[in-house]
Amino acid sequence: MLQEPEILDRYRSAQFGWLTARAYPLVDRDMLKLLMDWCIWLFAFDDGFCESETFSKHTGLIARALPEMFRVLHDIESDEPVTNVFAKSLQELKGRIEVHAERDQLDRWCTATKEYIFAQVWEAANRESDVVPTPEDYVFMRRRTGAMYPVYALIDIAGHQRLGPEEWHHPDIRALTEHANDLVVWDNDLFSYAKEREHDKARHNLVNVLMTHRGYSLQEALDEVALMHDHAVAEMVRLRASVETWGSPAVLAYVQGLEHWVRGHIEYSLGSARYIKAWPTSTQWLQAS
Repeated sequence: MLQEPEILDRYRSAQFGWLTARAYPLVDRDMLKLLMDWCIWLFAFDDGFCESETFSKHTGLIARALPEMFRVLHDIESDEPVTNVFAKSLQELKGRIEVHAERDQLDRWCTATKEYIFAQVWEAANRESDVVPTPEDYVFMRRRTGAMYPVYALIDIAGHQRLGPEEWHHPDIRALTEHANDLVVWDNDLFSYAKEREHDKARHNLVNVLMTHRGYSLQEALDEVALMHDHAVAEMVRLRASVETWGSPAVLAYVQGLEHWVRGHIEYSLGSARYIKAWPTSTQWLQAS
């Protein structure tokens, strides 16, 4: 997936392992290695397909890569060998996850991963047509393009505590997962705005979406994202109090896992060369407390 020496150097300097360690601080070392490999796959897929000059503006090129990856996720037997490097590595990762997961847990991860991969076709179509999505469409699809559902689906697997179907689909858990998803991807939009403004015109960034469709200045857009962020935090706090009245140990561990991701992503991003170095050297970053 990462063949160019400069890309390998960039990945080493990004220290993605620290993101994984902050997001899953309670898992054992072997599980952490698996989780880190999965996160690196997502970053590599994003860079190799979703942001590459070759693929990112060509919907057909990305769409034609889907069958191999979907055959892997659906366990479909075929006479055709798996040749796409992303599909081959996805197959290996799925086999490692399967060792630790019940069937329903693996199905959740597969479903979330398929949604993420297919959502990249939507982004490519927007690039191809030079479209900035509306705020409503963007918020809905950002929950799929941001790859958070595939990593959240591993929280109970990594912690060796299984959420039953009725727990996984409980309205409180669905809402908490959605808000935690929004928080991470909106924070990512803030951190990566400078990077994405240079590439892709920040077409798929909440800051630019609000500037384009609501006529906001940059500061007004940043302020609006901050308000949306604070509302999502308040909802997570409210829902957590509700879950504590009925949740099993597995449910409470899952909610804590969502919180670890929200906080861990902030801590990692404030020190990541992937984002911070894209901003002007005069940019002042507040230290998280």
